[in-house]
Parts: sequence; C-alpha cells; structure tokens
Amino acid sequence: MPVSKDFDDYKFKGAAYYRIVVEGQLGAEWSGRLAGLSIAQSAGTGAKSLTVLTGKIRDQAELNGVLESLYSLHLPIVRLERVNQEEVHSL
Repeated sequence: MPVSKDFDDYKFKGAAYYRIVVEGQLGAEWSGRLAGLSIAQSAGTGAKSLTVLTGKIRDQAELNGVLESLYSLHLPIVRLERVNQEEVHSL
C-alpha cells in the first residue's frame, strides 16, 4: 500500500525559486516575457538541446503565465522543480 504524503508540503505559499528545463533553444531576449527568469543553454542527450530557466516566481499566476508562454512556443517541458535560492544556478 502506498504511503500517503502530507500535501501541505506542496501548497503554493507565495514567492519561490524555480528551475524549468525545456527541450529546444530559447534566447536570453525572452527573459522579459518569462517573468525575468535567467535563461541558459545546457547540453542535452544526443542531438537534443536544452534550455534552463531559473529564478524567482512571485505567485501561482506568474508560474502559470510562464508555463503558458513555453507551451505557446512549442517547447516541451522536461523538468519543473522548486529549488532553494542557493540551488538556482546548479543543474
């Protein structure tokens, strides 16, 4: 039987730092349209290139806006994770 988790740990409690990895390339000029997140290229597996977006997202609406923008750019999301401020620039 699976162990139940305490979902209070997963509630959106305001501003938090995120790392979003998408498949494909996205230039730094998109930062302003993506909540000011920093944008960096990362080596993917094989011929796939990855873009890593990191930074502080103020609230759930802003997170949703970033995800909607990535969706409209047809960039598949590989990973989305909430990180500590110290982890923002490490992959």
